[in-house]
Amino acid sequence: MIQKKNQLVTHKDGDIDKLIECDKAFEQRDLDFFINLLQQDESISVRTRCVCVLADIGDNSVVSILSELLRNDATPLVRHEAAFTLGQLGFPQCVTYLIEAMLTDIDHVVRHEAAVALGSIGNESARDALIRATSDEDQLVSHSAYSSLLNLDLLKINLNKNSSK
Repeated sequence: MIQKKNQLVTHKDGDIDKLIECDKAFEQRDLDFFINLLQQDESISVRTRCVCVLADIGDNSVVSILSELLRNDATPLVRHEAAFTLGQLGFPQCVTYLIEAMLTDIDHVVRHEAAVALGSIGNESARDALIRATSDEDQLVSHSAYSSLLNLDLLKINLNKNSSK
């Protein structure tokens, strides 16, 4: 594979060895291993794996790391995985970062995943931003925003049903 200067690579020699190390670190729940690897490795494959693992071993302490990746990582795929992972974690403090990404990220796949993640979290504070995102120029993003709004509505209906019992 040809690599341009200062460009992240999709795959490079040694990735399989790093992924094997990731499996061992996962078994030990070594959060620092993944955080360090995210900051040092150039391989998109390794970095996206690290982001996904954070959802499995992390708690709310990983939100700041993931939100930083969501805001500033050069690679849309890594930002997408960060949005997905924040949605899977479901912590209320994720909402602000996901709203920002949904409304401002230059990549439509990241905006889409942020909208989906907001629907997964189901926090009513995202409603106005989701409404704005229904006007996104990209159809995938606008459909994702609509779907997440429907999820918020369903959650509200179910909450009302449960509270009236």
